[in-house]
Amino acid sequence: MNQSNVKFAVEMRGISKFFANTRALCNVDLNVRKGSIHALLGENGAGKSTLMKILYGLHDPDTGYIKVNGIEQKIRNPKEAIKLGIGMVHQHFMLVENFTITENIILGNEITGSMGILDVKEANQRIRELGETYGLEVDPSAKVQDVSVATQQRVEILKALYRGADILILDEPTAVLTPQEIDKLIHTLHRLQEDGMTIIIITHKLREIKEVAKYCTIIRRGELIDTVLVDKVSQNDLASMMVGHEVNLNTEKCEATPGEVVFEINNLSVVDNRGVEKVKNLSLQVNKGEIVAIAGVDGNGQTELVEAITGLTKARSGKITMNGKEITNQETAEIHKAGIYTIHEDRQKRGLVLDFNVAENLILEASEKDPFSKKGILQWKNINGHAEEMVGKYDIRPSDSAQLKAGGLSGGNQQKVIIAREVEANPDLLIACQPTRGLDVGAIEFVRNTLVKQRDAGKAVLLVSLELDEVFDLADRIKVIYDGAIVADLDPTCTSEQEVGLFMAGGSHEK
Repeated sequence: MNQSNVKFAVEMRGISKFFANTRALCNVDLNVRKGSIHALLGENGAGKSTLMKILYGLHDPDTGYIKVNGIEQKIRNPKEAIKLGIGMVHQHFMLVENFTITENIILGNEITGSMGILDVKEANQRIRELGETYGLEVDPSAKVQDVSVATQQRVEILKALYRGADILILDEPTAVLTPQEIDKLIHTLHRLQEDGMTIIIITHKLREIKEVAKYCTIIRRGELIDTVLVDKVSQNDLASMMVGHEVNLNTEKCEATPGEVVFEINNLSVVDNRGVEKVKNLSLQVNKGEIVAIAGVDGNGQTELVEAITGLTKARSGKITMNGKEITNQETAEIHKAGIYTIHEDRQKRGLVLDFNVAENLILEASEKDPFSKKGILQWKNINGHAEEMVGKYDIRPSDSAQLKAGGLSGGNQQKVIIAREVEANPDLLIACQPTRGLDVGAIEFVRNTLVKQRDAGKAVLLVSLELDEVFDLADRIKVIYDGAIVADLDPTCTSEQEVGLFMAGGSHEK
């Protein structure tokens, strides 16, 4: 077949997939034009990632067939997908943290010399050339564990390019990136497209779909809804098609009526495991009945600050007080007793035990309490009943997920499990770190309304978010963090994203 006459890089026809009794996909068609950027949109658990995992050979379809560049293919595993020029960057990166960037990229595709010795110099050179060509510059000798999340994503993309991919699948590529990093990624994707690459991007972010994609296919509950030209529809149109009803993209809330100070930090200093000071003489207060947002570029001390508050990292100096009681460097159990619960930014490392089922994860912090335990014996009827109630209340999918392993849920539904557990603990202070990361617009609306309800019930909320639209949507006060210190205290009604962004980048109003 003359490849130049082929219209579609990918054709998936009549794809269905069941996992036990759960229907993930039902008779879905997807046609992706060569050289296009094609968005795949749907709610959490709609089947988007499953469809792409079938294309990448991680799952076998129960029905249907696949054509790649006009030729029908049976893709049984990722190795066969890679041979067909298909690369996939997963939402949770598949990297070996104690390997260098080069070692990760060439793993399984090593360049060796005449004696079978690994030619690291040649590999480094190829990686640098790829990085310079597509705006994906990295230090090949750096270890993955020492680089930012954005750099790790570049490594994953470079790994696919290194293997010769001309069809690139990106699963929620901006979920962990700052606004600046998102802009760089969009620029990179356009450069890849200009070079003839076909890109399929799974995302919940409607604004990014409008900025990057020409076509968008919408899937709802495993079924194809439509494929549209992006410039012919609005963000609200996309949101409505995705969830099946009108969605309010802005959170409705009344003016806050803050009460007394419930949580306070004074002159806190925290160092990381290498002895580098990441939080520097930081002070802040949160009152009852308000949402205080910490805005900043990732890596400016937010993670270390939250870990010090929650007992996961020791503070070097300073004082943390909750409800008038000092909790500095207390164990996590004591932090909970003081009334602090947390939605951590890394749901898989900090939020869940992936091998436990959903019911077990929902009681991780209350497994010794009534009604889940009596005289040291777990009460499974109560545990399972509680799980079924939470699955319904927080729309965790699939609807029978209470007995499923948490690791088997989509990223967005994993997040819902954590939010359900932490909010239902009825904390005096809820720390919400990237609470809507990886969620669809319907779930984002629910989570943001949940945080506002906490505030309106007189609770204190400390929001840590990289999403400026989320900060402005929710915050009653904005604290900007830069290089481990609070550099601005702003009223969201009297500032702008541009001003906040200036402080986030280390700037000021001084000329």
